[in-house]
Amino acid sequence: MYSITAAVLFSVIAVLTLLVAFGLPLGELTMGGQHKILPAKMRVMAGLSFIIQLFAVIIILQAGGFTRLWFTSGTTKGICIFFAVYLSLNTVMNALSKSRKERFIMTPLSLITAICFWVTAVSLQIHV
Repeated sequence: MYSITAAVLFSVIAVLTLLVAFGLPLGELTMGGQHKILPAKMRVMAGLSFIIQLFAVIIILQAGGFTRLWFTSGTTKGICIFFAVYLSLNTVMNALSKSRKERFIMTPLSLITAICFWVTAVSLQIHV
């Protein structure tokens, strides 16, 4: 349940990131909310973020047992913890953003996703 919720929410975030990378005027929701349309260099960063976010979706689905593991269960757990920490820090940064849209839309998305990653990571059994 938690892994599916995380995968769905992080997929929404990933799609938003991709749209921002393509230059849609949604920049107020991401990267500090300083630009309605991201400058070219920031779009490249958004594109890289999109790839990383897709990887996170695959990992959380694997950790939840919905797809086969690419890595050992211990490595998958470690990657989940990495993303849980990242999303926890991201939640704090979103909450401190000058952008009202980022604070009120992205902060809850990031928080719920972080919690789901934490719960999934902690509950993942390591098989040796």
